[in-house]
Amino acid sequence: MDGKEKMKILVDADACPVIGIVEELARKYKRKVILLCDTNHVLQSDYSEVRIIGAGADAVDFALINECKRNDVVVTGDYGVAAMALSKGAYAIHQSGFWYTSENIDNLLMKRHLSKAARKASSKHHIKGSKKRTKEDDEQFRASFEKMLQNINS
Repeated sequence: MDGKEKMKILVDADACPVIGIVEELARKYKRKVILLCDTNHVLQSDYSEVRIIGAGADAVDFALINECKRNDVVVTGDYGVAAMALSKGAYAIHQSGFWYTSENIDNLLMKRHLSKAARKASSKHHIKGSKKRTKEDDEQFRASFEKMLQNINS
């Protein structure tokens, strides 16, 4: 059995909107899924292994990265988690379907840092929430995630 056959899908599942799509495609490609969440987002699944991680800043992130191995797939909206996954030889994808790569992660981390610094320096404390997720968003993720799984399987 080579490393690709052992590949698993790790989901940073706290408020993740694409768990159903991940599980559907994992079933299709016969891949193990581990959903990691904190005690504030308890999940249940008839397919995935659910790991509830104790509350604490970044506890889920560190548990996910500790589990992550080469050729695993990480589903996360957190650029820092994606960067750590990439450094371990894993694949990483955002809930939008955007692939994190070694070519784009440094720029994404710098933008995150600059945005945080700008918010801190600003007198405005209101942060605009994300837009409502659409069916098109789900379809874009589905297509991108399936393409990633196919590329790993080939």
